[in-house]
Amino acid sequence: MKKERTEQEQFRFEKLAKLKELNVNPFGGRFVRTDNSASIKDKAANLDREQLEEAAIEVVTAGRIMLIRRMGKASFFTIQDQAGQIQAFIQIKSVGEENYDVFKLADIGDIVGIKGTIMRTKTDEITVKVTEYIHLTKALRPLPEKFHGLTDVEERYRRRYVDLIMNEDSRYIALTRPKIIREMQRFLDGRGFVEVETSMLNSVLGGASARPFITHHNTLNRDFYLRIATELPLKRLLVGGIERVYEIGRLFRNEGMDTRHNPEFTTVEAYQAYADIEDMFELCESLIRHLAVTVIKSTKLPWGDVVIDVGSPFRRVHMVDLVKEETDIDFRKEMSFEDAVKLAKEHKIKIEKHWTGVGHIINAFFEEYCEDKLVQPTFVYGHPKEISPLAKMSKDPRFADRFELFVNGNEIANAFSELNDPIDQMKRFEAQLEAKKLGDEEASDMDEDFVEALEYGMPPAGGIGIGIDRLVMLLLNQTSIREVILFPTMRDK
Repeated sequence: MKKERTEQEQFRFEKLAKLKELNVNPFGGRFVRTDNSASIKDKAANLDREQLEEAAIEVVTAGRIMLIRRMGKASFFTIQDQAGQIQAFIQIKSVGEENYDVFKLADIGDIVGIKGTIMRTKTDEITVKVTEYIHLTKALRPLPEKFHGLTDVEERYRRRYVDLIMNEDSRYIALTRPKIIREMQRFLDGRGFVEVETSMLNSVLGGASARPFITHHNTLNRDFYLRIATELPLKRLLVGGIERVYEIGRLFRNEGMDTRHNPEFTTVEAYQAYADIEDMFELCESLIRHLAVTVIKSTKLPWGDVVIDVGSPFRRVHMVDLVKEETDIDFRKEMSFEDAVKLAKEHKIKIEKHWTGVGHIINAFFEEYCEDKLVQPTFVYGHPKEISPLAKMSKDPRFADRFELFVNGNEIANAFSELNDPIDQMKRFEAQLEAKKLGDEEASDMDEDFVEALEYGMPPAGGIGIGIDRLVMLLLNQTSIREVILFPTMRDK
């Protein structure tokens, strides 16, 4: 059933008809601008009222009307473009009666072009004195009331286009996120990394522990997975001789949604031949500090209720040492799986059916007691081997040569010395298959082609994955991932 138009919408449709009567296309075409709001202000910045009047600087610009103050035969209105807002002054004696009649049909939200000269008002506001007004697009729906905008957060995400019109912070995030990614590319390119693109459709599930989205390819009559990580194809490229490689790309995980998770998200993964975890410590810390300095212009980053210092050296701490700090349990000591399970039950930690080693218990203790307490940048290293199927083991074979970076309780990065032993890798994949049989829905498949690639020889390497959405949240002081994704996945209304 067709929705009834509101009174305001009806008025706008009537004005649309009147524009047609004046032979004005309500949804016009190409318009050539010489300036935007920022360049107009730049041109006038060092000139006073008299100097501007004498200079008669001509400009042509366009934007969306955000404010109108009508005063009979003259009016002020404000237009907004990507760079900001600029005021305009229009009067009958400057544009003529016919052109002013077109302006009188304007509503807030209409997109218009203006030609004129730059002036300053009595209150010294830089303004365009209009000599020609050009209607470009009729807005048939009214914008939200100025001071409240879209007050429903869910509606802001559903109607991001309206949010971008009304919300300066949303525009800033939308325009700054690409700058962060470009600077990340420059940083990695400057270190000799090569950016590549790999397939989003995978025939084998692997590269991370996550539940996938499954789709069907009709021609091949088989199912494929939307990728959950870019790790395995990038490590194949190390085998192929591309010694420093990275990819910035979208990943898909069929999991829950909250302030830190969206089913599709963006990461950068980078792999460096002849490197190890130590090189990844340095790369991760240097990259984040570089982005803070070059894009945000500060290493002190407000994030929610705290200020994050990315200018000081990041803390490094072993996972079991963190667990001991919080619980006084020392998992460095050898213990049986049964003893570890007993400790978990005493601390009300739920035991999953697919857990088979002490490492699963250690990780559960870390997630329950430690993760949320890591506020300042902290590299947590020494993950149990059971949860690190693609990483080399450390000197203590119970633990992997791996770290995760946590900031304010959020995991930002995951890195390790890459496992390049095909025999060991085959055993790890077999262990993942056993975990899947026991009910682990996030376990990886057996990737025989990847093992075959390793048999050709992959150089020792360090690798890292960084969640770009969460990194942008940190840099731009946003506590919800939906603020930094233009069109986040939403539940049905």
